[in-house]
Amino acid sequence: FFLFLVFVVSMAVSSLLVGGVVAALCLVTVLVTAADRDFYKILGVSKTATKREIKKAYRALAMKYHPDKNPGDDTAADKFHDIGAAYEVLSDPEQREIYDKHGEEGLKNGGAKQHDPFDMFSSMFGGNSFFNFGGGKQRGNERPRGADVHLDLDVSLEDLYTGQFFEVLHTKPVPKKAPGTRQCNCRTEMRTQQIRPGQFQMINQRVCDECPNVKMVTEHLEIDVEIEPGMVQGQEIRFVAEGEPHIDGEPGDLIYHINTQKHPRFHRVGDNLFVNVSISLRDSLVGFTMEIQHLDDHKVTVERNEVTPPNHIVKVPNEGMINFDNNKEKGDLYITFHVDYPNRRFSDEEKETLIGLLKQDSKQSVYNGLEHRFVPK
Repeated sequence: FFLFLVFVVSMAVSSLLVGGVVAALCLVTVLVTAADRDFYKILGVSKTATKREIKKAYRALAMKYHPDKNPGDDTAADKFHDIGAAYEVLSDPEQREIYDKHGEEGLKNGGAKQHDPFDMFSSMFGGNSFFNFGGGKQRGNERPRGADVHLDLDVSLEDLYTGQFFEVLHTKPVPKKAPGTRQCNCRTEMRTQQIRPGQFQMINQRVCDECPNVKMVTEHLEIDVEIEPGMVQGQEIRFVAEGEPHIDGEPGDLIYHINTQKHPRFHRVGDNLFVNVSISLRDSLVGFTMEIQHLDDHKVTVERNEVTPPNHIVKVPNEGMINFDNNKEKGDLYITFHVDYPNRRFSDEEKETLIGLLKQDSKQSVYNGLEHRFVPK
C-alpha cells in the first residue's frame, strides 16, 4: 500500500507540474476510495436497503462469523469486526448519510467512534440462551441478583414455521450514579464483645460497607427477539441481565415464553399438523383433487380416486412442522375428512336410482363407538 501511495502522490505531483489539477484531484480521490470498505457489500444488502433488512443481514452474518463459533479462524474474526462496523454505520441514519456521500473517510473526519463489535453483538442478542457461544454474561453465585421477568410472547403458527423477528420495546429501571454515599453489602457478622475484665461474649452485629449512591432511572430498550423455525409452546427465549435490577448485585434475566395463538386451519401436536376438510357427498363417492395452503403459502395437493368415508384420515408425510433441533426434518400432516350430506328430500324415483347405483343392501349395526374407536384390541 505504501508503494501504491508513493506512486499516486508522484503521479499527482507530475499532473500538477503539467497543469492537470483536475486529474491530480481524481487520483487522490481514488486513493481515498481504495481505503474505504464497502459496508453494503459486507452485509450483502443494496444501497436502498431498509433498516430492518440491514438488521436481518447483520444478525445472520454476525452469528455465522462470531469468533466463538470459529475458534482460531483469523479470517472469520476480521469479517466479524467488519460486519459490526458496517452495521453500526448503516443502522444509524446520520452516519449512513455521511458514508453515502463521503465514504468511510468522511466518518473518520467527522469524529465518529467505532464501538466494540462484541458489545454490539451482546446488545443485539441480549445474551439469548439459544446463542450460547457469546454475548451473555457469566454469573457466579456469590453476588445477589434481581428477579427474573417472565413475559408471554404471542406468535402465530406461521411465525413458528418460517421463523420471524420481533422488535420489542422493553422498559426497565437502570441504576445510575447519584451524589453521596449509601450503606451497601450489609451482612451479619459475629463480633467479640468484652462484658467485664476477663469476660467476653459473641454477638451478632450488622455490618455494612460504604458505596457510591445510586438512583433508578427508567430506560427504554429495543430488543430483537428471534423466533426460530420449529420452536414450541412454552419455549424460553432468555435475555441475560435485562430483568429486574439489584442495587447491590446483578440484574435478573428477561425471559420470553412462546405462546402459540390459535390457528384458523391447523392444529399442532409436536411436529405434526392436523387439519379438517369438509367435502361434498359427491367428492366422497367419486373422488376429487384439491389444494391446501400451507403455513408458508406453498400448496399441498391432495388427490382421492376412491371413496372417502366420513372421518377418514389421510397422512401426508413431511408436510408438518419443522423440527427445532434439525430444520431439515419435518413432521407429518394429518387430514381428517368430513362429508357434507345434501340437505334435501329425494323423490321415490331418485331413491330407486341411488339404490341401483350403490348396489348396497340396507344394513345397521349397533356398537360402543368410544370403545370401538379408542380402546386398543
